[in-house]
Order: sequence, then structure tokens, then C-alpha cells
Amino acid sequence: MGSATPPPSSTPARGPALALGRRTLSIEQTLALARGECRATIDDDPDHRRKLERSREVVVEAQRRREAVYGVTTGVGASAGNAIPEALWGEMPHNLIRFHGCGTGRFLDETEAACVLVLRLATLARGHSGVRTQLLERLCELLNQRALPRIPEEGSVGASGDLTPLSYLAALVIGEREATLRGRVLPAAEALAELGLEPLALQPKESLALMNGTSMMTALACLCFERAEGLARLAAAITAMIVDATHGNRAHFDARVFALKPHPGQTLCAEWIRADLESDGTPPAPARLQDRYSLRCAPHVVGVLLDALAHARPILEIEINGIDDNPLVDPDAGDLLHARNFYGGHVAFVLDGLKTAVANVADLLDRQLVLLCVPETSDGLPANLVASDDVTHHGFKAMQITASALTAEALKLCMPASVFSRSTESHNQDKVSMGSIAARDYRRILELSETVAVIALLAACQALDLRGSESGTRRGRALRAALRKEVPWVAEDRRQDLDIERVLALYRSAGLPIGAPRPPPKA
Repeated sequence: MGSATPPPSSTPARGPALALGRRTLSIEQTLALARGECRATIDDDPDHRRKLERSREVVVEAQRRREAVYGVTTGVGASAGNAIPEALWGEMPHNLIRFHGCGTGRFLDETEAACVLVLRLATLARGHSGVRTQLLERLCELLNQRALPRIPEEGSVGASGDLTPLSYLAALVIGEREATLRGRVLPAAEALAELGLEPLALQPKESLALMNGTSMMTALACLCFERAEGLARLAAAITAMIVDATHGNRAHFDARVFALKPHPGQTLCAEWIRADLESDGTPPAPARLQDRYSLRCAPHVVGVLLDALAHARPILEIEINGIDDNPLVDPDAGDLLHARNFYGGHVAFVLDGLKTAVANVADLLDRQLVLLCVPETSDGLPANLVASDDVTHHGFKAMQITASALTAEALKLCMPASVFSRSTESHNQDKVSMGSIAARDYRRILELSETVAVIALLAACQALDLRGSESGTRRGRALRAALRKEVPWVAEDRRQDLDIERVLALYRSAGLPIGAPRPPPKA
């Protein structure tokens, strides 16, 4: 079945436990935790527990010595030069959360919010952030019980990390603002009370550790990773169907061609297309010596996305497993390191590149859709795939317009977010990553591109229906059978928006037999 995004879990986490602390998390393990497919625990190895305790002691000892520790005994940002009186040290953690409560825009969905929580927990559990084990255990409980922060997605410049969005996670811990509890929205204090929990009073350094990192941008990047892989696989399957429907030249995908310029992504995509073109009978003779580029060069377009994902994976997994707050703690040396690992530049750069790669796949499919709708390039299919002889019918004419509009919007969003750094926060944050804007643009481009792909798939099925019920490759027939259980073919003009919605839902729930984009990851 096709790659898709499982629905968010509204029940407590189930399945095996993943101990966080020394473990290196993959993207897939991160998503399993975010979806409630496994439970989070803190590594109970005695040496690691001592490391966590020592990390906290370093912060406490620095306070006893009245050292200048950023955000602990000093103000934050451009106010770091302000010494905080000792009597007010205990107020600083909660004040930091409260004044960052200015996020705007739509809220992250439950799985996105859970992924943010997972990433913050994974970072803090490493033992270089100086937080109490009690806080780590509380974060585990919130995640496992699906008590999640309500996080507005706008308001981060991506350095110092995602401060404002992450303040909503910190607010949940102290029982402020709102939460979702297994699908219900309610005040955070009430959500905690339903779980039998009291708000946790944070100690110096803890709110800063919760808030100062790249967890929102990285969470969105991880959640989009599988979707982009799935889109690549779907695009290959659609390409094969359109080659079949237009009597295209299958020799364009000969393995010998790709061996001579062996970019891994285009080689894999061509392999998928060859497999998807397999049929039980003799395929029709090609109508053309050379097909249009949108068919002939499909592996080269989709392959760029596959190679971009391969490049992105190690970068994102470093971000998942890295320590990104400030200051950092060296528990062995007993030092506090004033650092800048909260800068989301790597994530922003990777996502700006992926945006372009995904939007190019949407553009490819939009061009292929035009080939189907024009008799001169479809080898005689009716114009606009009209099934009726009635001249008042227009078939897929408006569907192609919709696909064109969605593609244009996706392409517009390809403007790199990372180049829009601007001096922020009294010129203290004078170079910022804009990684969360890149992540939100990337997510939107994927949404648009998936819809374009579904429109192209509906058109490909209509074209093969017009060729005859027995036409098509094995993959094409399987896809048509899956679609036709949800939507009928377009025998005469009718609304098709519901068709798009149904097939998009089918795809996103892994209901389309498009084949796996890659082997399952090793446990």
C-alpha cells in the first residue's frame, strides 16, 4: 500500500516502550512516538541516571556560586546583561513562559504537537540541559497519556529556536493556557487534573531548556518526510499509467540509460516505473519515438526529490538527536557552555531545497495531465477525457484548471524562507534561520502537490477506462479498482470536488496500492 499519514491517536500510547536518553532516534522512531504507537520512558541505566543528576547539579552549583548564568541569574536575549536578584530567580522560569505567549495562526494538529513534545523530550533526556528527572518523567506521562500542548504555528524566527511556539509546551507543564487531552480541547490545568497531576513548578533553567530549541521546525520536517517519499512513489505510478494510457514509449525507462548516469533517485524512480508498466499481455506499440519531457524525464524530476530526501535524512536525524538549548551543560567537567545550537539553519536550508523538489513533482504531474486532455498528445483519447458525445460536456477541463492553480501556488511558495533573515529582538537576534516558516511552507507545498497528484490519478483512471475495461498494466488495474470502489468514472459532467476529497483521504490512509517507497527500516 502507499505511504500515508496515519490518523492522530486519541488514546494513550500503546505498544513497546522506547527508552530515551542514550538512544539515537530515527525519523521513523520519532514518528512512532508522536503517533502513540509506542511509549516513551527515560533510560534507567544507572550511569545515565547519574549523568542526569550531575547535569542538574551543575546548574544548582553555579547558582550557589552566584555565577552569571544566562536565563538563570540573568535576563534573556538583549536583556542578558541584567542581573536578576537572587530573590527573583524562582520567578524567572514562569515569567519566561508567560511573556512568550503571543503565538498566532492555526494550531498544530495533535500529531504535530506530539512530535514537538517528543523532540523536546529526546533532547532534554540526553543529560546536557540541566533539568530534573522529574520534569523528564512528566513529559513522558503527558506524551503517553496524549495530553498535548495547543501550539499556534506562527511567531518563530528559528533562532533562538522556536521560542514562542515552544512556550506553549512549557505552559502545559505548569498548567497554563490550553491543551488537548485525547482529542478534547480544555484548559491545561483541567487536562492535568483529569490525569491526577498537579502543575509542575519549574526551577531555574528548566523553562529555558523547554523553549530554546528547533523542535517545531524539526517536527514538521519529520512528519513531512514520509509524505514526500509517498508522493514520489505515487508520481511514479501515475507516470506509468499515463505512459500506458497515451501509448507512450516504454524504452525511455530502460535500465541501461540510467546506468550511464546513475543518480540514485532517478535510477530508483525508473525502476518503479518499469515495474508499474508490467502487464499480462503485449503492450501497444509506442505512438511516438520520443515522448514529451514530462513523461520521458519523469524519473529525472522525481529522482531529484528522492535524492534530496536522502540528503535530508542524516541532517534531520542529527537535529533530532542533538542538544539545541542554551546554555548547555558538560556534566563531566562541571561547565556551563553558553552556545548557539538553537540556530535552525540546517533544517531551514534542507526544507527550502525540499520545497522546490516537491513542487517540481506537482508541476510534472500537471504537465502530464495536459497530455491526457489533448488528443494530439494522448494518441486519440477524447479531448478533456469526455466520455459522452454530447458537445455540452467538458469532462476534465476544469480539473486541469484546478490542478494548474494548485501547482502555481506550490511553485510560488518555493521562495526560500532562509534568505529572509532579519534583525530581531533589539538586534540581539540579528541573524535568524526562519526554519519554521520554511517548514510550514514545505507542509503546504506537500498538501497542494498531493492534491495535484490525486487529480492526475483520477484523470489517468478515466483515460484507461476510455481505452477499455481490460486495458492497463497490473498496477494500473489495481489502482483503478481501488479508486472505483470510492468514485465512479465521469460518464457525464458532474461535480468532482468530492471525488478529489475521497481519493485524497484514501491515499493518505494508505488505501492506494502504489507500492512501498522504500524497504521498512530496521528495528
